[in-house]
Amino acid sequence: MLIKTKAFVLHYVKYGDASLIVDLFTQSHGRLTFMARVPQSPKGRLKRQLFQPLNVLDVDFDYRQNVSMQKFRDVRIAVPFVSIPFDGYKLSISFFVAEFLFHSLREEQQNNPLFEYVVSSIAWLDSCTRQFSNFHLVFLMRLSRFLGFFPNLDDNADYCYFDLREGCFCKTSPLHPDFLQPDEAGRIKLLMRMNYETMHLYTMTRQERERCIEVMISYYKLHIPDFREMKSLDVLREMFD
Repeated sequence: MLIKTKAFVLHYVKYGDASLIVDLFTQSHGRLTFMARVPQSPKGRLKRQLFQPLNVLDVDFDYRQNVSMQKFRDVRIAVPFVSIPFDGYKLSISFFVAEFLFHSLREEQQNNPLFEYVVSSIAWLDSCTRQFSNFHLVFLMRLSRFLGFFPNLDDNADYCYFDLREGCFCKTSPLHPDFLQPDEAGRIKLLMRMNYETMHLYTMTRQERERCIEVMISYYKLHIPDFREMKSLDVLREMFD
């Protein structure tokens, strides 16, 4: 079956001398893996640059349900970036976000709201000209809504602990170690109020931002089995040191 769809790049690895194994999240079928032949010749149809993390592509392929890797018919850039490839800070954020999505969307099927959220978010980052150092925090918090474990704020404005396992605020500390004390639970409420347009109004120290990232990763690890360690986190820390 010939499929024409948009997709964003999660990850690629080199395979042999002239091929790549590419993980995409497609609008039509969710996460899929492709084998792409990328010859060294400048006349080759596919270029490795197409598959940089979070690139948004137009993809044509013959979908085969029972194979582990699909094969491209054609690949084109759908949304050209104007700043991310040339801005070290934005590039480090995009690599972090792509790796985070690579780990968190392992089994994700077709999910158009999630797809649109990621594409619109990365387009916002590419076009942003103001402070964006909290982008990844807002992105991760709001991503949890599309994966089914966005924190619950219903009728608990006075609850001061945050249960990471249950994703909710509570009046007393839970009977397990996976919770936040009131001072850190307040940061979760702060992150839930932030959006891309207003996040520049909220100032954080480097230590506060790093702690928020640690908490968010811990939260995802509790809700997504076998969530792996983030290799790009150290680069992100160095860039915003």
